[in-house]
Amino acid sequence: MNRLATINVADAPEESAALFAAIKKAVGKVPNAYAAIGSSAPNVLAHVLQTGAVLKQGELSALELEAINLAVSEASQCDYCLAAHSMTGKMAGFTAEQIQQVRKGGLEGNAKIDALVKFALTLVTTSNTLSAEAVANVKAAGYSDRQILEAILAISAILFTNMVNRVNDTVLDFPKAA
Repeated sequence: MNRLATINVADAPEESAALFAAIKKAVGKVPNAYAAIGSSAPNVLAHVLQTGAVLKQGELSALELEAINLAVSEASQCDYCLAAHSMTGKMAGFTAEQIQQVRKGGLEGNAKIDALVKFALTLVTTSNTLSAEAVANVKAAGYSDRQILEAILAISAILFTNMVNRVNDTVLDFPKAA
């Protein structure tokens, strides 16, 4: 049950209504997580959407971005994002089995995405400066400095929505992740 004030999307004030209309046009509905953010902080929702647009224009593929989203959401134990990204992960090309593998911390048969997932998980589950080995491993898998920075942005973005949903206890509007 939502803990943060969430307005009815149809009754949104102008600033939120424009954002909600763009989201609905793009994905067919306004997901509950975005409704919760936009209800109280439309400027924050605009930033979240802009970050997503920046990532889509970057060098990481949709599959790589979804791998980050799934692995980090599993580490954060965000049920909402696991549900949403299990669905979008399939849309990006992952099988149900691959989604489970990524959630467990790797991806058999794809050394590059496996290294990216391990990098993301190391970054979110450790403290202090990341080891040189962790950075060397993701570079050795074929990721450029630009892609590493884009991965860090993707990690930051999914951590934000993970935290919002964990605070809000956002009601699922996607099929529950298996």
